[in-house]
Amino acid sequence: MLCPACQDVNLAMTARQGIEIDYCPRCRGIWLDRGELDRLVERAERAASAAAPAAASHRGYPPPRDDRYGDHAHHEHRPRRRKSLLGELFDF
Repeated sequence: MLCPACQDVNLAMTARQGIEIDYCPRCRGIWLDRGELDRLVERAERAASAAAPAAASHRGYPPPRDDRYGDHAHHEHRPRRRKSLLGELFDF
């Protein structure tokens, strides 16, 4: 199938987490077949609801202090943020 935007480039296909995604290697446009967007939204909602309790468990507690350098050198350490479900799906 030709890219609807470029009109002269064939779409490439990749499968991510059981969902087939058609994309244009030139313009990076993404096209989904019927029902695939609904499945993506459902998975994103499940991933967000699963992540919410973990994030809520850290609220209300101050970050640990590093007193080796005094109060003015206090830095909060945060773990590297994980990509969202949609970010993982469309990272190609």
